[in-house]
Amino acid sequence: MTTALILTQLLNGLQLGVLLFLLAAGLTLVFGIMDFVNLAHGSLYMVGAFIATATSNATGSFLLGALAAVPGTMLVGIAVDRIALRGLYARDHLDQVLATFGLVLFFNEAVKMVWGASPLYSQVPPWLDGTVVLLGFNYASYRLAIIAVGLAVAAFLYWLINRTRVGMLIRAGATHAPMVAALGVNIRLLNMMIFGLGAGLAGLAGLMAGPIFSVQSGMGETVLIQTLVVIIVGGIGSIRGAFLAALIIGVVDTMGRVFLPIWMMGVMDGNLAQAAGPALASMLIYLLMAVVLAFKPDGLFPVKHG
Repeated sequence: MTTALILTQLLNGLQLGVLLFLLAAGLTLVFGIMDFVNLAHGSLYMVGAFIATATSNATGSFLLGALAAVPGTMLVGIAVDRIALRGLYARDHLDQVLATFGLVLFFNEAVKMVWGASPLYSQVPPWLDGTVVLLGFNYASYRLAIIAVGLAVAAFLYWLINRTRVGMLIRAGATHAPMVAALGVNIRLLNMMIFGLGAGLAGLAGLMAGPIFSVQSGMGETVLIQTLVVIIVGGIGSIRGAFLAALIIGVVDTMGRVFLPIWMMGVMDGNLAQAAGPALASMLIYLLMAVVLAFKPDGLFPVKHG
């Protein structure tokens, strides 16, 4: 176990964390402000990945794929919100869960009809297909770019939420939605903007994940589970909580999957360690969530009310 390996996996954890943040930022706003349980958020991530990969493969340009994926996914999200979800905001959470689970099945079949059942594979753009020397070891340029994009988005959202009038309305809507509506703010338009922003961020995450993971039907379900863990640990409705919790979850998950089996092989029988190590590593983020909820039921960084 070398220092280079530890630092590489730490960066891999940060890269996973910023991808989870891109998903969690939109989802936590929808949860915290609109009080809407959207299980189809992972499907928007999948749609973004398909649009980006199909466009970049057809044109040979990663940038054109990016230009198609982010606004394309945003438009898909707004259309879904207006057509399928707008009548569910006043319904209870069980109805929302059932309806959006149906959308998950719809999107999984829709991408098969449009792009086929076989996975799509995206190439890293040539200008990022290399390595960068960091502290004496080589690290993939593309993964470093993902970290940079995630940090830039986090800075943009901080500015948007804390320094603009739209952000003021979002923050007010998270705590006093009826009062905001009584002051003449178009809550439906605000909700549509929030939903569209969340969809665009999910599409951006799908775009960045395309060259790393295979793009296939159903790819949104696993990442949605991790995203839900992030917003629960960080605090529902909190962008700061989503950011910090995503980094924590990303690092814990990556480091656990790599190093926990190695550590277990050093303290117990090899066959037992090979069987139990990966299984226990896959449970680490859920154990972390359980510990956080035991001591802070509202999450590490809950939205302040009042």
